[in-house]
Formats: sequence, C-alpha cells, structure tokens
Amino acid sequence: MKYLELLCPAKDYETGVAAINHGADAIYIGATHFGAREDAGNSLSNIEKLVSYAHPFHVKVYVTVNTIIYDNELEQVKDLIENLYRIGVDAVIIQDMAILEMELPPIPIFASTQTHNSTLEKVKFLQEVGFERVILARELSLKEIKEIKDQTNIDLEFFVHGALCVCYSGQCYFSEAITGRSANRGACAQPCRSSYDLIDSLGKVIVRNKHLLSLKDLNLSIHLNELIDAGITSFKIEGRLKDINYVKNITSHYNILLNQIIETQPSLKRASSGSCDIQFTPDPERSFNRGFTSHFIEGRKKEQSSMDTQKSVGKRLGVISGFGPNWFIIKGKTSISNGDGICFINSKGVLAGLRVNRVDGDKIYPFGEMKEIKVGVEVYRNLDQEFNNSLKASNNNRWISSKISVEQKEKVITFLVTDEDGYTSTIHEANDFDIAMNSNKALESMRGQLSKSGDTIFKIDVVDINLNTQIFIPTSRLNQIRRDLLQQLLNNRLKGFSDHSKNFKSNDYSFPESKLSYKGNVSNHLSKKFFKKHGVGQIEDAFEIRKDPEDLDLMVTKYCVKFELGICPIKQNGKPTGELYLRDNNNIYPLHFDCKNCVMVVKPQKK
Repeated sequence: MKYLELLCPAKDYETGVAAINHGADAIYIGATHFGAREDAGNSLSNIEKLVSYAHPFHVKVYVTVNTIIYDNELEQVKDLIENLYRIGVDAVIIQDMAILEMELPPIPIFASTQTHNSTLEKVKFLQEVGFERVILARELSLKEIKEIKDQTNIDLEFFVHGALCVCYSGQCYFSEAITGRSANRGACAQPCRSSYDLIDSLGKVIVRNKHLLSLKDLNLSIHLNELIDAGITSFKIEGRLKDINYVKNITSHYNILLNQIIETQPSLKRASSGSCDIQFTPDPERSFNRGFTSHFIEGRKKEQSSMDTQKSVGKRLGVISGFGPNWFIIKGKTSISNGDGICFINSKGVLAGLRVNRVDGDKIYPFGEMKEIKVGVEVYRNLDQEFNNSLKASNNNRWISSKISVEQKEKVITFLVTDEDGYTSTIHEANDFDIAMNSNKALESMRGQLSKSGDTIFKIDVVDINLNTQIFIPTSRLNQIRRDLLQQLLNNRLKGFSDHSKNFKSNDYSFPESKLSYKGNVSNHLSKKFFKKHGVGQIEDAFEIRKDPEDLDLMVTKYCVKFELGICPIKQNGKPTGELYLRDNNNIYPLHFDCKNCVMVVKPQKK
C-alpha cells in the first residue's frame, strides 16, 4: 500500500485547523524563529494545540526550522527542536546541516527545498546521512524525479501549488545584497517581484517596466497521477503567508483530486483518516493567483512569468462588450456581486482595478472613474465576495466514520464502537435495566441517542442493536455510555498513532563535492564540522557572513528571460542580443546566460 500525503501550509493555529478540516494529511508551520518565512512564526503553545487537534485524525504536524544558523544561535535551535519533540511534533524541516551535529531527541528530520535538492547525488547523500524525507527542487521534471526515486528509497515531497521562487531555493542572495534581508534567514524582500527594464549594452530598452523575474503561480492539478507514478508521496501546497480562505479553497481542491485518484487505484491510500463534507466547489482561480504555470514538470516552456503584474489577477470573466458613462457590460461573465473586485491590464500595461458598487441586469456599476474601460478589454475578478463568504462559513467539516453495535449476552449488554480504521472501544453494562413498555419507542430512542456524536470528531453512520428483549435505558445513561465509548475510542486512536521517532547515526558518507562555495550556505562551525566529516576539503563562508560579497552571483535560475521573450538563440533561433541587463530606478544588474547548463544568472549591480 502506498500512502499519499496532502501537505498544507499554516501561518497560525486557526489556519492549520482549517487545513485539517478541509482535507490535509499533514501541516507545516513555523515556530517563533528560524523558519524561512519570518512573518509566519508561532508560539510553542499554539503548535502544541495544533498537534492535539491534528493527531486524532492521524494528521501530522511538521515545523520549519529551515534558515541558516549563526554560531550564537546554535543552542537556541537545539532547545527549540527539543521542545518541538516534547510537544509531539512529527518532524522538523531543516536547511542547516549543523542540526545533524547536535545531540537531539529522536525526531525525524526532513531536508528543506532550501538545501537545493536538484540532483540524484545530492538526494542519495541526504538519504545516507539520516534524513527521512527530501523536499525536491521545484525545477525538476517528471523524468528527473523518477530517476531519483528509482535509485533511492527515501520519501520524496514535491510542491504542487502556490507561489514560485524564480531562483533555485536556497541559492538566492538578491534580497540580502540590496536590502540586507536574507532569504536564507526568512526575511526575503522579494526583489524578483519588482519591475525592471531589460536593456542592452548600449542602453537600448528591449522591454520597459515589466516584472521580468516574477513567475506565475504553480498549479500541477493535472499532473498528480504522473507525480505519483514518478515516486512522489507528499504533495505540498505553498503558502505559509496565505490567508485562511486561500488554504480552505486550495486544500479542498487537492483533497478532492487525490481522493478521485485513489478511488481508481486500490494500491493507494490517504495518509490520514476521516472524510470532509465541503459545501462549496473549490476553484483555485477564485483565490489569490498570478495566473498558473506547470513550471518545468514537462520541460522548459514559455509563458512562465507574470510580467504585467506581480499581484493577483484572479479568475477570467470575459471581455468588455459595451459601456456607458458609469456602467459596463462583460461578455461571457459569470454572476457578479456587489463589492467584487474587477481588474484588467490598462493601456500602460499595468494592472488596474475597480470595485463593483451594484449590478443591474447585465450592467455593472463600479465605484470610481472608468477612464480605462474600453470595448475588448479582458477582465478578471480578483476579489470574489460570494465565494469568500462561502469559504468563511466552511468550518468543522471533517469526521471519522464509526459504527456502534449493541449486543446482549446473558446478563450483560455490550456496547462496541468501531471506526473506519478498525480502532475499537467497548463498554459492558450489567443488564439490570427494566423491560421496555413500548419496544419500538425504546428501540428508536436508543438508536437516536447512540447516533449522536456531539462535538467529537466521530460521525456515527450505523447503530446496530441486537437484543434478546428490548430494554429501557434512560436517556442520560445512554448519553453517558456514548460519551465514554467515544472518549475511549479517541484515546485508542492516539495510542495507535505510530511513533515516528528516529535516532541519527553519524557516518562519514562522502558529500558529492569536495569544495563548497558560498552557495553551500555554511554559516557556523557545526555546519563546517559536518561537511569536513563528509569529505569536503574547502568550505567558503555563507554569503550572509562574507566580508567580500560584492562580486558573487545574486541569483541562479532555470527560468530564462531570453526564452520567455522568444529570443533564445539556441532553442528558438533568436538573433544574438549581446549583453543584457536588468535596470530598476537605481541600479543595473548584468545578466549572464549559461547556455551549456541552460540557466540564467543575475550578477551584482554594474558600478
């Protein structure tokens, strides 16, 4: 049996609960410090609350400790991981190898995508030194994923939805170089989302004021079967800074897709328990998105970028087919609600928007001016009031299916509850109850009271009563029996939740490289010790602690501006361009095109 895990983000306890209630098999969340999203930290008490909510469903909770660490923080990180183990966290996601040199409790360790897991050799190494899971680089193709899985036996996780870093994760120093805010420290200023001019060596503008490095959002909805075949078992949704409605919608979408796949393949099963009763129709286009891309899953493709805007465009409605002094009509639109947000690319190539004041038949009356409204303009909805209201109302939707049986054996009445995973609990009652004066009414009452499950996680689908003589049991007593049964069942589920403890055994398995540049992100003495033990002879300091970072690459990306614009001289027969540069208001950044390896490098600003 292969178990599939839908792994969902949580910026806080409430969002984590929402993800669980909408189908997550696992949650990843940040602690107070050392997570790669500085603004998504949580107290230990809130993480412990989330663990308590998750584990009855056999949902796992992973905590991100995936920044690089400085020497003066090592003890703090060790204490944090010890506390995470104490409160029952199922794994920690790390970047810094110093953690493997610490004396830690037996908690599973996952290799963050920040560790740049893009080759078979790297994944083999991580497997051999004790990682339980590797989160693969987003840039990998299906073929590359399969090659890695065929030659390793480690658990593989892959992003299937959400915002994309244009750079290889863990290899971006752009933000640190220009603002002092390090992506590897969870504080990225996202310069990739800014607008730039693309110019040549003479200063000629090839593209003006576009978001040349801003990628569309990832959406691999149609590739889940292929990813399963390639060896992925954990399907990750990006978004630890996303709001609760986003998490509800996207989690529900992938929950349904995975369940549909499992229905046709008996060898597959979800990694957690329970089913979700979702009262809305999930639609990724109706939540925050910059448009969608499949990235490199099928190889290199054009139209990966969201050049016109770094903001959400939402769902396409249609085109403007008519307008008046204070109204317009959208041809092909779906229903529009008061308060909806409408957006479009204006004549300057910039995203513009209007809020809907009221709707009268086909006519939409917006707030504000309509200077940019013209026939033929393509229109999107990036704020959907009706959909957001349905998401807001969707809360406690997840239950464990269960059956209660009542049997009489001699002078004992046995109450047995069995859940969908086969967990049971039993209560035996001496049969000192009175014989019912009205058998049918007593039977109906017993079935009705035992069918209730209150505010528990259980849903009683069947009550099977098999008594020699119909007896009368007071309602209060039946309710107490049911409560005791379900509490025992909950306790048994928690006891049966497998222990994933794992002790690391130190070894000297060779690292794939004998030298580590600053891109190894080594920022403390324990990390250096780790790599030296694994055969690395020359180790440079991380970008963040170097004294001379001026001439180093700011970003290495598989995405290529030339290819995106259709001017690649190798793959698209484009004409030679000479040197190209990105220019913002203050700086000029040279672009280097490594065509042999098919990557683009953003270099430090031109002096």
